[in-house]
Amino acid sequence: MNPITLSPIGIIHTIYTSKTGVPIQPAYSEPKSKGRVEVFPEFKEGIADLDGFSHIILIYYFHKSSGYALRTKPYLEDIERGVFSTRAPRRPNPIGVSTVPLEKVENNILHVSHVDILDGTPLLDIKPYVPHFDESKEVSIGWLTGRADKIRKHLSDDRFSKLERGE
Repeated sequence: MNPITLSPIGIIHTIYTSKTGVPIQPAYSEPKSKGRVEVFPEFKEGIADLDGFSHIILIYYFHKSSGYALRTKPYLEDIERGVFSTRAPRRPNPIGVSTVPLEKVENNILHVSHVDILDGTPLLDIKPYVPHFDESKEVSIGWLTGRADKIRKHLSDDRFSKLERGE
């Protein structure tokens, strides 16, 4: 298969400048975790009509992640899991996805809250969050059953940085 080339459509600005201390998921972030999604001028027309949505899905490139492992230890776990059953940033294609509240749209800037993204992260795409399309009524969460609640309010540690340094 031929390689795929993607180009950023914008950049995500947040208060998080280090991999350590970032909320591990948007649902576990603080409302004060605000950010600005700067859509490049040539793509501004594409955000027309987005201001009527309460939430948006940001698709981005984990620009500070390097390398990957097909098995990884998820946050607060001692057991290795397959990387595709986790949300770990060290993946074969380092693509992240976050659903965040859209506070307002100003020109080419989207003001968002509950961010779990590093400052300077390249934005690949934006999609509106639509519960009719995105929510599932019957869900199972695999190995996370009974574990997901204990993750609340936790921030990222330096585990992935250590792996990248070979520690």
